[in-house]
Amino acid sequence: MTAAPEDIRWMRRALRLAEKGFAPPNPMVGCVIVKDGAVVGEGFHPFAGQPHAEVFALRAAGELARGATAYVTLEPCCHWGRTPPCTEALKAAGVARVVAATTDNNPKVGGKGLESLRAAGIAVTVGVLEPQARRINEAFFHFHATGMPFVTLKAAMTLDGKIATRTGDSRWITGPAARNYVHKLRAQSGAVMVGIGTLLADDARLDARLSPPPPRQPLRIIVDSQLRTPPDAAAIRLTEPPHSLTLLIATTESASAVQARALQTPARADCLEILRLPATTEGHVDLRALLGVLAERQIISVLVEGGGQLHAALLEANLAQKALFFIAPKLVGGQDAPTPLEGEGIATMQDAIPLEEFTIRRFGPDVALEGRIVSDKEA
Repeated sequence: MTAAPEDIRWMRRALRLAEKGFAPPNPMVGCVIVKDGAVVGEGFHPFAGQPHAEVFALRAAGELARGATAYVTLEPCCHWGRTPPCTEALKAAGVARVVAATTDNNPKVGGKGLESLRAAGIAVTVGVLEPQARRINEAFFHFHATGMPFVTLKAAMTLDGKIATRTGDSRWITGPAARNYVHKLRAQSGAVMVGIGTLLADDARLDARLSPPPPRQPLRIIVDSQLRTPPDAAAIRLTEPPHSLTLLIATTESASAVQARALQTPARADCLEILRLPATTEGHVDLRALLGVLAERQIISVLVEGGGQLHAALLEANLAQKALFFIAPKLVGGQDAPTPLEGEGIATMQDAIPLEEFTIRRFGPDVALEGRIVSDKEA
């Protein structure tokens, strides 16, 4: 659609607001209320359980919302969840027009929010900057379309494609700007996942460390088929007070019961879960089964931070939707130094997995390459 310049202007502002949120399993949404060419109220959805973007914007606008236009990055909800329907709030405030970037594919909404507004005599425009709005909430749209989490493979590597030196040292490949961005991505993700090899090599904590601290932490997941996670690992220690961050260790039925008891001490009882899942023929955790459990728990997005074997397994099973690789201007060499994607690999270049919607961003001296994974396989 061809949108009016003023609609594009205010929707861009609403999209910038939306990106401030830490919302999973909810979408990130921004709202700007405009009257007589000026902003009278704006807001965003900070995190699940808090009021939605429209409510914050309407509160800021007060009586000035009457007769105004509300620009919202996603179709307003029309059902009761943790909070009341935003459609009713917009009606009660006397908003004259609603401009929505895109409809909501959650079956509880699915166009019914816009229909409710039209029925109340509110003018509705939909589709302004829709591609940008859908990209911000790609995990949300994917989850409600497929019933499975949106999986991003993330790695930081040197210019020669190494995620660590031959001795396993990887701190730090990228600079502070790139690392801070990754911590924001963690806080905006439903879960952060690593394989046991990465945990043992890096003693990864898997939490989101930002200043000021984010309003939520992701579910932290270790894929560990034989329960090799050390009881004193940093990720384990964070399950204890005063941190009490949730950790899920995905393992198989053959994993040691003795090791499980060593991990599940009383101090960790409320925050550490050992999930036993089916094993593949090679004895590894069935990743499709794991993602199925996460979907049942309303985890809509998973940021997978390695290692190369876990990345390769997710690609082979057609379970990954995006690749996000950071490249630092460094060289380390070494034929035994690990790479971000291992496994058996592709036999011929014509079978290489392509990426689409490809973007390049700079974070100081580092470069972030991001793209959607294209696959011909059945999901």
